[in-house]
Amino acid sequence: MAKCIMVQGTMSGAGKSLLVTALCRIFKQDGWRVAPFKSQNMALNSCVTRDGLEMGRAQAVQAEAAGLEADVRMNPILLKPTSDMGSQLIVNGEVRGTYQASEYFSMKRELIPEILSAYHSLAAENDIIVIEGAGSPAEINLKENDIVNMGLAAMVDAPVLLVGDIDRGGVFAQLYGTIALLEPEERARIVGTVINKFRGDASLLKPGVDQLEMLTGVPNLGVIPYTEAQIDDEDSLSPRFTVRQEGRMLDIAVIRLPRISNFTDFAPLDKHPGIRVRYVKNIPELGGPDLIVLPGTKSTMSDLVWLRESGLEAAILRKARDGTPVLGICGGYQMLGLSLEDPYGVEMGGQMRGIGLLPVHTVFSPLKERRRVEAYARAPFKSARMEGYEIHMGHTDNSNVAPFCQIKDGSRDGAVKGAVFGTYLHGLFDTGELTIQLAEWLAGRRGLSLPKARVGSYKAFKQEQYNLIADIIRRNLDMNALHHAMRVAQVTTGGMA
Repeated sequence: MAKCIMVQGTMSGAGKSLLVTALCRIFKQDGWRVAPFKSQNMALNSCVTRDGLEMGRAQAVQAEAAGLEADVRMNPILLKPTSDMGSQLIVNGEVRGTYQASEYFSMKRELIPEILSAYHSLAAENDIIVIEGAGSPAEINLKENDIVNMGLAAMVDAPVLLVGDIDRGGVFAQLYGTIALLEPEERARIVGTVINKFRGDASLLKPGVDQLEMLTGVPNLGVIPYTEAQIDDEDSLSPRFTVRQEGRMLDIAVIRLPRISNFTDFAPLDKHPGIRVRYVKNIPELGGPDLIVLPGTKSTMSDLVWLRESGLEAAILRKARDGTPVLGICGGYQMLGLSLEDPYGVEMGGQMRGIGLLPVHTVFSPLKERRRVEAYARAPFKSARMEGYEIHMGHTDNSNVAPFCQIKDGSRDGAVKGAVFGTYLHGLFDTGELTIQLAEWLAGRRGLSLPKARVGSYKAFKQEQYNLIADIIRRNLDMNALHHAMRVAQVTTGGMA
């Protein structure tokens, strides 16, 4: 049975996912069979496994770093927020329903057998399981029936690393306050603290680190420097939304919808030296882009209402009439159509007028479409090969319009009308072929000549990034102490994780 180590954080965005990803790559490099695990993930960025099931993107990324196929056992519970108070519940890759927060809170204990079944199944196949917590273990209002932080650590007897984010300030208070709010048996699980995202001379932290160790009795196992490694993000705390790439010829504006999902679709565009990607949420930020993108969303109808009320729909229509190209992906594609019907109450119920830039109609269905596909773009993109996946609820009738792409199985996807495009395909830019052709097409519309650009496979680029973060963590984290903690925990439980 596998050894394990759990990474918890003082808050969301402290760097848990990146640290787990790095540890998965380090252990793989060192010859161990390693798998990631997160019992419950709340995120709108998800992925489709090879067998057509849905899981959190962070664990899919961690699986890649470990050299494994994404497997729903690595993330048995996925919550996809549909509103401020409710989420779609996905268990072992399948939709189980949509619940209000209070309803889900009361049913969490019922999910423990499925969580432990997934965990022990993975543990039987691997040498090491690297577990990721969620939020903070010191959210004392949510500690009852905890299944993702210290509650899970107790179930599988995991030693815990506690990560704090110095970049957001107050890291010593974060770490000390978190530990102080834990129960004695929970504090005893913490084998070390980690200070993440440090900029500067780490020796200047020593007085604070020494005092923190004295106050908590917990050793500090590492100070991790701030790194610009580009790993797929899973939630709205992503720094991607505020990054500005200056000096690039082409400007792409992605509308930052309230329930934006799978925004990692656009990460490969950053690799093209001629493309700047911006995320905008109001009319002044929109400016005069070369392309407007309506991304995926978990709540198409309510986000379309927001688009109208914010004035962005009218602004997009004006831009489109003036010739600005528009691309809609998944929920964004649905919005661009003539109408959206929801006879089963999957979203808001009833019927809604679409933006009207594409002659398609969408009818929502309780059944979720999930599949990986290979496809080839149609004009004007010269058969660019794409490898991606679909995750959507509903069918869009595109029978009266030219398709965006041809799926390898012979079916058609999406729609094209003039300079307006729509597709259900997530990951459409990952191969690099569509990125290059899109850049050339946009440049040609403006009479620009782009320098020759080589945009390789995004998969290959991600492998380089996993090695980069593994090198950084290996240099700055006490790996010997980590291995010792895992050995002690395994001996304590008689070899059973």
